[in-house]
Amino acid sequence: MVMIRAIVRPEKAHEVMKALLDAGFPGVTKMDVYGRGKQRGLKIGEITYDELPKELLLAVVPADAKDIVISTIAKAARTSEKGAFGDGKIFVTQVQESYTISSGQKDA
Repeated sequence: MVMIRAIVRPEKAHEVMKALLDAGFPGVTKMDVYGRGKQRGLKIGEITYDELPKELLLAVVPADAKDIVISTIAKAARTSEKGAFGDGKIFVTQVQESYTISSGQKDA
């Protein structure tokens, strides 16, 4: 299993979650987060906003589904055909173990 973390624009989060559901990956956790990437925030006049609102989406999927999930997220989160600064970032990590709280059983 792998955990995929995607940081996306808030206005794209619903679209990404719907695309994942349609692709057969309904399990997603969503959190409001704030931060900045390479663009170093946003400057409007004399004011610099360096903590921009984003959404963090987390999904744990089988390792063999990783590429499908990544491409689904990237396609849904992109603001244009070529994309733009601030569209987000995707991180992938290995999941060693997981457990279902209600049953206490280790997941396969």
